[in-house]
Amino acid sequence: QVQLVESGGGLVQPGESLRLSCAASLDSFTLYGMAWYRQAAGKERELVATADSSGTTSSEDPVKGRFTIFRDNAKKSIYLQMNNLKPEDTAVYYCNAHKWDRNLWGQGTQVTVSS
Repeated sequence: QVQLVESGGGLVQPGESLRLSCAASLDSFTLYGMAWYRQAAGKERELVATADSSGTTSSEDPVKGRFTIFRDNAKKSIYLQMNNLKPEDTAVYYCNAHKWDRNLWGQGTQVTVSS
């Protein structure tokens, strides 16, 4: 069973926006910390933003001020609003869910930023 399903990726031009979604088919969704990671071609996977089980959100410096993570517990979903996209944002974006005994990953969704 696929428990995390990302959507919303695509090809956009620099300066444009995308919103990624992750639908989480998880029991006790509110007990999971959630995160977005990304992996560019030839590079290691890196953390983009987190939305923990307490409701606290954060984003990493390369995307701070441009990307916002948020979660909707009623829909068991998380989102990544990406504004002012840059070519260096090009990557496969992965949804992550974690708690003490699990670390789950979605299949990824491709974001390509190119003129």
